[in-house]
Amino acid sequence: MKIDALKALLNEMTTEEKVGQTIQLSADFFSDQSEDITGPMNEMAMTEEKKYQVGSVLGISGAKETIALQKRYMEENRLNIPLLFMADIIHGDHTIFPIPLGLGATWNPDLIKQTAQISAKEASAQGLHVTFSPMVDLVRDPRWGRVMEATGEDKLLNKRYARAFVEGYQGEDLKEDLTKLAACVKHFAGYGAPRGGRDYNSVDLNENTLREHYLPAYQEGIDAGAKLVMTAFNTIDNIPATGNKRLMRDILREEMAFDGVLISDWGAIGELVPHGVAEDNKAAAKQALTAGVDIEMMSAAYSEHLVDLVNQDETLKTLLDESVWNILKLKNDLGLFEQPYRGANETTEKEAVFSNENKQVALTVAEQSIVLLENNGVLPLKKDSKLILTGPLSQSTDLLGAWSWKGNREQTTTLEDAMAAVANPDVFSVIDDRTFLEGQNSFFMDDLRTADTVVVALGESSEMSGEAASRTNIKLPENQLVLLRELKKLNKKVVAVLINGRPLDLSEVVPLVDALVEAWFPGTMGAEAITNILFGKVNPSGKLPMSFPRSVGQIPLTYNEDSTGRPMTEGKRSEKYLSRYLDAENTALYPFGFGRSYTTFEYANLTLSSQKISEDDGLQVSVDVKNTGDVKGLETVQVYLRDKVGEVVRPVKELVDFKQVECAPGESKTITFEITEEQLRYSHADHSVSSDAGTFLIGIGTDSSVTLSASFELEK
Repeated sequence: MKIDALKALLNEMTTEEKVGQTIQLSADFFSDQSEDITGPMNEMAMTEEKKYQVGSVLGISGAKETIALQKRYMEENRLNIPLLFMADIIHGDHTIFPIPLGLGATWNPDLIKQTAQISAKEASAQGLHVTFSPMVDLVRDPRWGRVMEATGEDKLLNKRYARAFVEGYQGEDLKEDLTKLAACVKHFAGYGAPRGGRDYNSVDLNENTLREHYLPAYQEGIDAGAKLVMTAFNTIDNIPATGNKRLMRDILREEMAFDGVLISDWGAIGELVPHGVAEDNKAAAKQALTAGVDIEMMSAAYSEHLVDLVNQDETLKTLLDESVWNILKLKNDLGLFEQPYRGANETTEKEAVFSNENKQVALTVAEQSIVLLENNGVLPLKKDSKLILTGPLSQSTDLLGAWSWKGNREQTTTLEDAMAAVANPDVFSVIDDRTFLEGQNSFFMDDLRTADTVVVALGESSEMSGEAASRTNIKLPENQLVLLRELKKLNKKVVAVLINGRPLDLSEVVPLVDALVEAWFPGTMGAEAITNILFGKVNPSGKLPMSFPRSVGQIPLTYNEDSTGRPMTEGKRSEKYLSRYLDAENTALYPFGFGRSYTTFEYANLTLSSQKISEDDGLQVSVDVKNTGDVKGLETVQVYLRDKVGEVVRPVKELVDFKQVECAPGESKTITFEITEEQLRYSHADHSVSSDAGTFLIGIGTDSSVTLSASFELEK
């Protein structure tokens, strides 16, 4: 539809019809089962007439269902304005990829873009238009359950992934390419930093930290063209984000130049009341609209009060028109006025969903997401050695994670079946650990005693991470630690495979195992990917996107902590009055960027093309990376630097670039990076972004523990 026609449509709408566009209902409101909708209809102040004026629906899928609802809706809607269908397509639609934290461990934005393309293809064939993804919230606290939905603790990594997701979902021509979805960047802003790691809790962020570390990934998603942004549940400056006018209009709309649709999270406008910043839903509706929220997801403030508010206040009428215009623009950008059933096709759906091609990509990305944390030579496994598989997750299909909306566990292979397909059946067996957990001596049977290696599958259930799944204890469950202790007594080689949704406290686990494999919730092809890693068909290449703590007492923990006036440094461990713990090291058990391989890499000859850099001229930094082991390997080469003196306190080091390189045994490659003045900019005391002249330290290595051994000067 042309812009003039779209404007004419807006002018033709009644106030009631405009308000309807700002309301999002769940799919059960359109159910044929009266018991499914009676209660919710009352709670949402909804009538049959109002129901066919709403602008969007969430939680519906399937081409048959979306086509039928769109047809019925447009027959009832006076102006034939089509519905938007939205859903949580977080890390796959039917084909489930590793959880986003696992995707983050690939350090491969191009591969992540491919997963988003597949997700969009599967979802669009079912008639969906918008995905509530990517979540780009930076996270430093693994107690928070939604850490599984994040891609880590670093702004650069999160920026690269934010762009990859948005470009993968939306493509180059969203209107004409019916295999694409509109992306929704979330949650704006700072949702990943709740006090105590407790979901929905308040957030303490000074504005400099917010701007320096948290806003960049949102900005990157917006710059990549994301059509929507979702508000966060939390407060910023003690004002809930959903009613925070400065955050949404001044920062998001003006500074960050976002001109798309701003949607609340589920019920977030109504929650302004229990937050204590709105007396009732009427006040909440006014506050949210004033802040710039275009769509209210599943609370009754707009539905119940916005018509009256707008009729009483000309300023609110103008704001309502702005919101409705944003919504109509999104529908037009998707081509829904010309193609209201956009992409929905039952035949295409059967071909696109859960195809062998999609599953192959799921296998590849799962393999690259797995991080080898420990290995004393027991891995890779030898097919002819006597192997025992045990552990509570060895026979589980719970490999998909908490946001695998349409993932089917019945189509998910267990680790037992995947390993049995590879191992020599004469020397491979499975022991159910429940006999041991129940205290039965039969657990210690002869085949366990005579085994060469025991593989034990441990971790969390999917319900233990995700939304509303925060934990103060991020160790393995005690019964799993007991299992490891008993296995250790047998003096067997023990390989622990972890299936989980967050960085764990593994300090008690490491001494009990010979190898430790972090597999996250690896998705549809997870068991096959783990098996390929264990038996050496694939050399592990994953790198941690978050630090793993030695103790929960270190949290929040990040590699790029701010410099302190009394730093703890090597050679000063006996001194007391330093920034340190009495009972633990400051450092992570496994640092950001860490991950082992079945081969080894040697770094040498760090070289700078110049000792000086300016606003106009950058420099090149290069290093030789050699595979000194016996097998081909993929290494993620990471560049870190430190601004020695800044206007405000700067981090001890920051990731500024990375590249992946594959080397055959004995092969050496020179990897070169461009360093520019733009990479040296940061948020100053007045919140302006610029660089300062002075000295910068730089280093290249395999993870964030790298020594910054070279330096250059920025001249201005």
